[in-house]
Amino acid sequence: MWLWQKADPAAVVRWATAQKVSEIFAYVPPKLSGSERTRLAKLKKGADAAGIRLAALGGTPEWAFDHAAALAWQRTAMGTGLFHAAHVDVEPYHLPAWKTDQAGTAASFAALLAKLRDADPRPLEADVPFWYHTVPSGTRTLADEVLARVDAVTVMSYRDTATGTGSIMEISADMLRRGEQAGRPVRLGAETLDLPDCPHCTFYGQSRQALTAALAEVDAAAAAYPAYAGIAVHDYAAWTALRP
Repeated sequence: MWLWQKADPAAVVRWATAQKVSEIFAYVPPKLSGSERTRLAKLKKGADAAGIRLAALGGTPEWAFDHAAALAWQRTAMGTGLFHAAHVDVEPYHLPAWKTDQAGTAASFAALLAKLRDADPRPLEADVPFWYHTVPSGTRTLADEVLARVDAVTVMSYRDTATGTGSIMEISADMLRRGEQAGRPVRLGAETLDLPDCPHCTFYGQSRQALTAALAEVDAAAAAYPAYAGIAVHDYAAWTALRP
């Protein structure tokens, strides 16, 4: 699951354990204060005891061009020794440049991932939308360029149904196939935040029981894809706020 909040480490680990979470993407700010480092160290200790892996989470759209800022964050986060991997959420399509120079923006984003990969020996994972295969990049698609530069991806496959038309499985199928071709694990993401502009993109308003049932259905359907590496829930605060 994604953990963007400064939540109590013990509570996070208890929740993660109860929900059988195997990995937490824990947000690390670009400037890490002593108190933040202490909180993350407590989270690491609890996660280790529970058999849960910890990845450093960070990213802004601006990193697509500001490579120095991204690399500085990586040095800070991975320099703590608390994380087994870096998990970046860089969404360049939110930048004005995406509309004026999509090819250049996509190329700069791909170059960023290569720099992050080369700067640290530990795994690099990236969040990706399900539609990157529709974006040309060089002689391939942006989906292929990303998969060539990271160790794994998590697809923001945000829908409120597991299978069928417009479902998590339908919109994720392309990336699952590309992940297999590239030899990269592919996680699928489920959203629980309130999204007024896209209510069908989230499980917000549904029960945790309904979410659990849908994710079990995704698990069963996605087992047919060799690249499938499980589900990630976005995010801790919204997930815990769902009614039982």
